[in-house]
Amino acid sequence: MQAIILAAGMGNRLGKYTNDNTKGMVEVNGEKLIDISLGHLYSVGIRKVILVVGYQAENLKSYLGNFFNTDMEIIYVENRIYDKTNNIYSLWLAKEYLVSEDTILLESDLIFEQKILTDLVLNNNPDCAVVASFERWMDGTVTILNENNEIISFIPKSNFDWNRTENYYKTVNIYKFSKDFSLKTYVPFLEAYIKTLGDNEYYEQVLRVISMLDGIHIKAHVLENEKWYEVDDVQDLDIASAVFAEGEDKLIKFQKRFGGYWRFPKIKDFCYLVNPYFPTKGLLDEIIHNFTTLTSEYPSGLNIQNLLAAKMFNLADENHILVGNGAAELLKSLTSFISGTFGIVFPSFNEYAECIGYDRVKKFIPKNSSFSYSVDELIDLSHSVDNLLLINPDNPSGHYMSKDDVIRLLNYLKANGKNLIYDESFIDFVDSSNYFSLIDDEIIEKYNNLFVIQSISKSYGVPGFRLGVLASSNLEILNKTRSGLSIWNINSFGEYFLQIYGKYKKQYVKSCAKIISERNRLYNELMRVPFLRVIPSQANYFTCEVLKGTSKNLAIYLLNEHNIFIKDLNGKLGIDGEYVRFAVRDTEDDDIFIKALLKYFTV
Repeated sequence: MQAIILAAGMGNRLGKYTNDNTKGMVEVNGEKLIDISLGHLYSVGIRKVILVVGYQAENLKSYLGNFFNTDMEIIYVENRIYDKTNNIYSLWLAKEYLVSEDTILLESDLIFEQKILTDLVLNNNPDCAVVASFERWMDGTVTILNENNEIISFIPKSNFDWNRTENYYKTVNIYKFSKDFSLKTYVPFLEAYIKTLGDNEYYEQVLRVISMLDGIHIKAHVLENEKWYEVDDVQDLDIASAVFAEGEDKLIKFQKRFGGYWRFPKIKDFCYLVNPYFPTKGLLDEIIHNFTTLTSEYPSGLNIQNLLAAKMFNLADENHILVGNGAAELLKSLTSFISGTFGIVFPSFNEYAECIGYDRVKKFIPKNSSFSYSVDELIDLSHSVDNLLLINPDNPSGHYMSKDDVIRLLNYLKANGKNLIYDESFIDFVDSSNYFSLIDDEIIEKYNNLFVIQSISKSYGVPGFRLGVLASSNLEILNKTRSGLSIWNINSFGEYFLQIYGKYKKQYVKSCAKIISERNRLYNELMRVPFLRVIPSQANYFTCEVLKGTSKNLAIYLLNEHNIFIKDLNGKLGIDGEYVRFAVRDTEDDDIFIKALLKYFTV
């Protein structure tokens, strides 16, 4: 068996990475794509490779020479009009090799696991196309299979239907063709297709025609969890570098992304703290129904957004609330107009100290292993600062202060001319017997030294909408904060969510009750994990001390072995020791997480 690799294309979408080289010479995590492909082919016993070159051919030939690993022969076929043709012509140029023996056909811009080739070679079917169940990141030709895993249709981009994706399998651009199939079927159709429709097409179009014929069956070699990626542009390169990273390098790459994990659908994100039970299908269906309108029209200005937020949070006066592009935008603007120093309990959400500036922050680190603190300790802290910042429940500890304690703190600060910036983003996950909110008309009116922040993104499960609110009766500071915001600081989808939320409020309350129940169940499950010390939490996350090994090694293990992404707290200000934080997700995901934890010291 031989291999043919198509490597003639220019790869313009990769920009600087292909200015002087072909796509196959692009590196992912320090290794060239062509070396990865050749290495995998060599490992499955391939000793002859036909490489169809074109753009920057001499660079590739100079780099590889005529042999790989001393005994794999490399034969070059040159497409001299690579800039005027497509891969159908490149394959046609190699047709004499294609008909000479069984062939593995692939493209040079792929990165993939060796297991894919190993299983393909062992597949008893002589003619196979490697395919994978369609996922939202995929692009290009897809297929439809029958009950026998035979490909009955190749569907090009132009005929793609998003309503049928559950039936689609994406071509991976790796094929196994028998000599007989190439000689009697594929090459004759390839030549006829080029003569009829030209040479600026894709070779998969020929397979599309063949799949329509009776009696000719191309089997699908369906991948399960094997990794692969097609590197067409710089975004693909960035994603591939994360997907194919290993060990600590993989953890670092994921940590630096800060979101956008929909590009990695196999990853279970236990790092970001989002309600998995809301929004409901009904709410999402309503937004989807209005998608075209919301995409094509401007949102309202801030006045309308604030009116909607006041309605959502039951405030009588819309002048007492501001809507932001996430809580972070409001915090940054607010703290730029509040002078003086801020007392903050650490460990904390880093965004606060970074927005305020560490030169204006006085740190308080609790002297206990659960990072808990009392109202008296906060009052003591307030003596040396102008403002106090409190997250309740706290992040990352999940520590919670009662309403009586918070009101006592507010009274003390007001009497001493000091402000309280109070973040209650996770308040809706508190046990019902202890629940309270400071976004309340009576409290807001009484304490003009109070600034309440809530992130709608987290508790309401819509982080993509980027919504947050700031409530206060201090109109001077609130109006200054507003002056730091754009008139269109949130998009139409965010506004529409605020508009229709009231219809789904009961479902939201039920979703929070589900989180509370699941958190309590997960706490009991975590107590079974012998190497973790679990800190009780009133939020939708837990912080745990790692008693055996390190927090980094645990995070690396979960990501690399189980595709589970958690927060390693080692090195975070206020953390002395080995700690991790992870979200409460739904029961199915949490059970997978527990099983992965229990396997940690058995591998």
